[in-house]
Amino acid sequence: MEQKVSHTEQDLDAVLRDLLDLQEDVLAAPAHSQGRLAKLHANYRWSARNLLQYLALRRRDLRPLQHRLACLGLSSLGRCESHVLATVETALHVVHRLAGRTTPADPQESSLDFASGRRLLADHTDALLGPATSGRGVRIMVTMPSEAADDPLLIHKLLQQGMNCMRINCAHDDPAAWSRMIEHLRRAERALNRSCRLVMDLAGPKLRTGPLDSQLAVARIRPQRDAYGRVTSPARVWLTADAQPPVPADACLSVPREWLARLKRGTDIRLCDARGATRSLEVVEVIQGGCWAEACKTIYVVPGTVLTSGQRTTKRKYREAAVSAIPSGEPAIVLRRGDVLHVTRDQRPGRPAAVDADGTVLTSATIGCTLPEVSDDVRPGETIWFDDGKIGGVVEVVEQQRMVVRITHAREQGDKLRGDKGINLPESRLRLPALTSKDLEDLAFVAEHADVVELSFANTIEDVESLQDHLARAGDRQPAIVLKIETRRGFENLPDMLLTAMRAPSCGVMIARGDLAVECGFERLAEVQEEILWLCEAAHVPVIWATQVLESLAKDGMPSRAEITDAAMGDRAECVMLNKGPHMLSAVRLLDDILRRMQEHQTKKRAMLRELRLAHTLSPDLGPGPIA
Repeated sequence: MEQKVSHTEQDLDAVLRDLLDLQEDVLAAPAHSQGRLAKLHANYRWSARNLLQYLALRRRDLRPLQHRLACLGLSSLGRCESHVLATVETALHVVHRLAGRTTPADPQESSLDFASGRRLLADHTDALLGPATSGRGVRIMVTMPSEAADDPLLIHKLLQQGMNCMRINCAHDDPAAWSRMIEHLRRAERALNRSCRLVMDLAGPKLRTGPLDSQLAVARIRPQRDAYGRVTSPARVWLTADAQPPVPADACLSVPREWLARLKRGTDIRLCDARGATRSLEVVEVIQGGCWAEACKTIYVVPGTVLTSGQRTTKRKYREAAVSAIPSGEPAIVLRRGDVLHVTRDQRPGRPAAVDADGTVLTSATIGCTLPEVSDDVRPGETIWFDDGKIGGVVEVVEQQRMVVRITHAREQGDKLRGDKGINLPESRLRLPALTSKDLEDLAFVAEHADVVELSFANTIEDVESLQDHLARAGDRQPAIVLKIETRRGFENLPDMLLTAMRAPSCGVMIARGDLAVECGFERLAEVQEEILWLCEAAHVPVIWATQVLESLAKDGMPSRAEITDAAMGDRAECVMLNKGPHMLSAVRLLDDILRRMQEHQTKKRAMLRELRLAHTLSPDLGPGPIA
């Protein structure tokens, strides 16, 4: 027994030493940032100190201390975000009592208590996002589609179903359309006696792929087959000079009028398709405007593919014709692992690689980018991603007019890269300002009408200061700023940007998970979004959980199981954002229900132990059975 008591005393001494060291670090943290603290708005005086103290706390690996505290039956510091110093001091007080020692006098600096930390976050959330809906603390934000400008009933129904914030993306539509959306919202507020915050999102710099040559369209002509691969119905191809097919076709090919006029029923048309495979079509019907042909094998046709009719003639022009256009096709470049892609600084239409009959590459694939100046900031060895991370590569060479990229990430069969798709350079320190010339034009309207302005691609202190300065010059009405964290650099600079945003009376953070997943790596997204949530809770700054929430439901009318779980995780934030889609109303209804249910079980990282009906369902013990 004596040995056990001695061991416990040693444990208590070790815990006390660690807690005292931790308290010293936490207390000293604000002193190193007095210059920054002096610039902050009074609303954030305590919040900023708590953020600095949380950062000091998290500079250590606390896991050994947490384990020892848990073994003593004490708080493991795991829920201290909103009240850091109070948590450490409470743990110290209890450990002193357990050790039978006199509790030292409290430090000179008073600290936020547990209730005050939670109240500050609630107050800041009300100021940014408006009052909560009865029975649901997490707000719902909905992005407006273009049709909302001419559909007041849609906005009325969204507000009726539980929308708390209406978001207008300034990358789409124009001030006239935005004005109509706002008027519809104000009318709905009056009719329903509800309030709704107006959020406007500045487009920011859009780094995207340039246009592709319109001649790159590919028609895949594919017959129907049964489960055994046997053709059950040939593919129907409409050959024409300029007429639309009278009924739906599997493919439409534009060909010269003179060649078309010589085709007859039963004519055999031979070709070498885009893959180099020899294929044939059979003309089955000739009618006014064109003719129908059928194929029993899969064929890939591109503009320029030569069609050779089986007619006997000495004049080659009557036997051969090149496909001039594929009306329904969309240009794309197919890229596979190991391919080379040239990303050019000009906006000339991109093209796929040119290969000879043996498959040897004659010229590499090319595509432009909308912000060619980024090439100045890219270095060899850095990664590049296209189309939300579907295609990835490594920059091998940076030249004056192009970047040479080796594709390292694509499906085995290849992936299609099209124009106007996003480009991410997560390892490059791009010197792109967050505010573009379009943003500055839009800012006059935004400053006059919006309650909240979202800063896209917020990466640095300078980005935040630039928006604050332009808003100050725009007039006395100052909308609150939300920092959209969608790059690795923005994530890494979040503490600095938060302390800058706190110079205003209200601010927030959006976790833009689409670009952030590409920038930080999909495998790190869960970890990164957790860190943002912790940091913002320590700063008492509300968070908006965004990107692809219930997207399948909003777009297609049916959510996936994973999306339901993801939406439930949004309860950890102060607001969840839904994107536009034909089934937006259903998405708002379901999200409202999910958030109400989760509120009874979870608050931030703390489980709420509501009475469980399941706990009452255990069958009564019937006693031991008969002895055999």
